[in-house]
Amino acid sequence: MTSSPDSPMNKVPTSALDEKLSREEPTEMKNPAVGGESLPQTSIQLWLHRILILLLVFVCAAMGVLLLILPWRPEWTDNHFLLGSPALRSFISNGFVRGLCSGLGVLDIWIGFWEAVHYHDTVQHQ
Repeated sequence: MTSSPDSPMNKVPTSALDEKLSREEPTEMKNPAVGGESLPQTSIQLWLHRILILLLVFVCAAMGVLLLILPWRPEWTDNHFLLGSPALRSFISNGFVRGLCSGLGVLDIWIGFWEAVHYHDTVQHQ
């Protein structure tokens, strides 16, 4: 979808937008249970968020390592789930499928560490 040159957004000078954005106060958490009032983030919520991020990083890293290593191990094809289906076993043992699973593992590890590196606390000081 392309915007037309006559749209109102194209007529607003960028300096006016920068000025408006610089005057706005930082956003606070909205609590729908209290009618949408702004509430500061409590320390319990902050620690729960930190724990959830840590758990996400751990799960992504563990799943990524499993997906990276497991397709190249004999357990990948020599298990009792695949004994009854030789067609599925030959598909799973294909090098492309193994490489695809390992690539997903690398991507999963990258996502986990990206979340860890780009984490920052969003504490609202008053």
